[in-house]
Amino acid sequence: MNKEEIVEKINGFLVDEFEVDGDEIQPEANLKDTLGLDSLDYVDLVVSIESNFGVKLVEVDFVGVASFQSFYDLIENKLNVKA
Repeated sequence: MNKEEIVEKINGFLVDEFEVDGDEIQPEANLKDTLGLDSLDYVDLVVSIESNFGVKLVEVDFVGVASFQSFYDLIENKLNVKA
C-alpha cells in the first residue's frame, strides 16, 4: 500500500466515523483539534486503524503525533515494519 492509498483510506474512515468535514483534513492541520478527540475517541481511532490496516497502536505511538501528516507517517511506518 502506497502513501496515497494510506492517506485516502485514513481520510475516508475519519470522515465516516468521526463525522469531520473532509475539507478540514489537511496534512498540516492538528489531528486532535480537527477531530475533536478526547481519550475515548483515541480508543475508537486505535480500533479503526487496527480494523482498517491490521496494525496495533499503543499510547506511546502517539507521542509526537500532532498533525495529520505525522499520523499518516506513523501508519505508513507501522505498515512497513509489519511487512
